[in-house]
Amino acid sequence: QVQLVESGGGLVQPGASLRLSCAASGRTFSSAVMAWFRQAPGKEREFVAAISRSGSITDYADPVKGRFTISRDKANNMVYLQMNSVKPEDTAVYYCAADQNYFGRRRNGYDYWGQGTQVTVSS
Repeated sequence: QVQLVESGGGLVQPGASLRLSCAASGRTFSSAVMAWFRQAPGKEREFVAAISRSGSITDYADPVKGRFTISRDKANNMVYLQMNSVKPEDTAVYYCAADQNYFGRRRNGYDYWGQGTQVTVSS
């Protein structure tokens, strides 16, 4: 069982940087694949990034590749999403997700979800 709580969202200007955090609790965090998804108003929830159990493998959606970085701190049960050069189209609610076995981009592959944190990119 894994419980997830996101933080770090807010209103930022285009081109700025923002770091989202996901605090995970539960004994199985270290063995879970972690991911970030986002959902913009009126759109489906979409994959953003994922990181393997060890942290050595990452995957990114094309729209964020080269701008966003996912990382994890096992000692502190944290997962981060560093967002650089943000664009208005990055505006969405960002969700942290976890799963014991699945590493991929499918939303239904992840069993555990946080409540989300709002990111708004606007001048």
